[in-house]
Order: sequence, then structure tokens, then C-alpha cells
Amino acid sequence: MKTTLLFLCVGTLALCLAATHRQGSMVAKASSSVTLADSIDKETGLVLDSNFMLVKAQCTSCHSPKLILQHRFTRDEWLSKIRWMQRNHKLWDLGESEKSVLDYLAKHYAPSQSAYSRREALRNIKWYKLEK
Repeated sequence: MKTTLLFLCVGTLALCLAATHRQGSMVAKASSSVTLADSIDKETGLVLDSNFMLVKAQCTSCHSPKLILQHRFTRDEWLSKIRWMQRNHKLWDLGESEKSVLDYLAKHYAPSQSAYSRREALRNIKWYKLEK
């Protein structure tokens, strides 16, 4: 179990380092392999930008990119999710890359009214008791 976990961490670290090293050139190359005009990676469905490869390496090594695509959180909420994964699912410390990951998530996967099919949740509701 420990050997497997160590292998997974070392493999993920290698992916992260490779992604950070190749990040600039990969984004330029990725745009030529993308079939969608709006800069979406056809493999993951994630938005392409300078932090794409870093996010792909950090996030999709453990779960599907669909988990990112189906959520819309503020920067603080994304940070809260990262801390939750670190506490409950043994996510490693993202170190210096955490800021770049959060920048990417907050930029491309933040809450927006157009992302929802329903209205925004009600706030500051004052409840009252119905009388018979």
C-alpha cells in the first residue's frame, strides 16, 4: 500500500514538473490539436490557457475532469475543496502551484448566472409563521 502510494505521488510529481516545464509550448501546440474554436481541450473538456497543463496534471491524476466541469465555485470555495481533499482524500500539498491552480479554477469555473439553468438561490429570507 505504501509503495503504491509512493509510486502514485512520484508519478504525479513527475507529471506536474513536466507540465510546468512544457506549459508554455504545450498550450501553443494544444490549440492546433483542438477542434473547438473556443479553446477547449477535446480530451478533458477543460479550458485551455497557460495553467491548463498544470491543472490537468494536478487534478485529473485522481479524478475525472468532469468533476471540475460540473462545479462552479468562487476562489475561496475552490480552496476549501482543495483543503477538504487534502484532509479526507490524502491530496498532496500543491506548494507553489496552488496559486496557479486556483487562478485557473477561479477564472474559468467560477459561479455565473449563465452557467445555471435555474435562478440564483434566495438570500436573506425572513420566514414567518402562517396562521390558521
